[in-house]
Amino acid sequence: MADDQDVPEACPGVGSERAGKEDACQGCPNRSACADGSAKKQAETDAQKVAARLKDVRHVVLVLSGKGGVGKSTFSAQLAYALASQDKEVGLLDVDICGPSIPTMLGLEGQEVHQSNLGWSPVYVDDNLGVMSIGFLLNNKDEAVVWRGPRKNSLIKQFLQDVDWAELDYLVVDTPPGTSDEHISLAQLLHATDCVDGAVVVSTPQDVAVNDVRKELDFCKKVGLRVLGVVENMAGLQMPWEACRIMDPHTGKDRTGELKHALTKVDPSLLSSVVCTDVFSPGSRGVLGMCEEAKAPYLGKIPLDPAVCVHADQGVPSHGPAALALQHITTKLMGILEGTAEDHEDHRNGAAQ
Repeated sequence: MADDQDVPEACPGVGSERAGKEDACQGCPNRSACADGSAKKQAETDAQKVAARLKDVRHVVLVLSGKGGVGKSTFSAQLAYALASQDKEVGLLDVDICGPSIPTMLGLEGQEVHQSNLGWSPVYVDDNLGVMSIGFLLNNKDEAVVWRGPRKNSLIKQFLQDVDWAELDYLVVDTPPGTSDEHISLAQLLHATDCVDGAVVVSTPQDVAVNDVRKELDFCKKVGLRVLGVVENMAGLQMPWEACRIMDPHTGKDRTGELKHALTKVDPSLLSSVVCTDVFSPGSRGVLGMCEEAKAPYLGKIPLDPAVCVHADQGVPSHGPAALALQHITTKLMGILEGTAEDHEDHRNGAAQ
């Protein structure tokens, strides 16, 4: 297919009857391919290959965010762990081409992808949790991936067409932040195959994140991608009191021992308390207000939990306040997906006939 590096913003799309004929098509390197129908034929062929590969995957969920640094990859990794803990067959596909952190978060650094006559084999954390990432294809984990859009899109398409997931209950797709080439390619390709259930959108409480995530919700609307729900991540800090250090603000002296001794005299049970505080100041209406405005389901809050950071670096599933909140969100998400499973399967089977 022709290079899409300089595709105009007002592109009607290769599947449009007006492809290659609109004023916006003037000067586009793909114009001739679109005009003679070859681009549309290639897109249809690609969609058929992806549909064939994902035919035994019951649910495909994209994890999106318009803002970087909101914990999207951490959420994707912990969601995959949570689903797998429910005895579900789970796949985790990392399409963050320039910043693949999933191998680290699942303890798979240094692993390699193996190829057979069935395609690329995922790298397995457990028998029921497989992972695919460009991180497995790099000779050096510190090597920068300096690729333009078309090459990134080509690899994403190859992941969708060539990875042998076999039968899965859930395929979680971790994406980079934003609404750029990778997201458009994923949304268009999966939408054309009817292989995607929708997206979970991740935000943090403050306006600087919410404003960008609001654009992600608009992106989903424009490309016809269902929003399964929004997760408010890092919604306050929660950690065991015993994990805190109490410092004198004037001298810098550590007074944790003194305070523990004093609390023990008053009531020893106080030492098992959990410390809670807001880290990010919520904006004018916050994530919940954004969901109400966009008519998007609000899945819930996940607190900022230092244990999650430690466990992500160690590549193991987390536990504690954040893990408990995530379990509630996972249960709610499974209910949404399973509640529409029958309609989804009927629609997919009808499209295949």
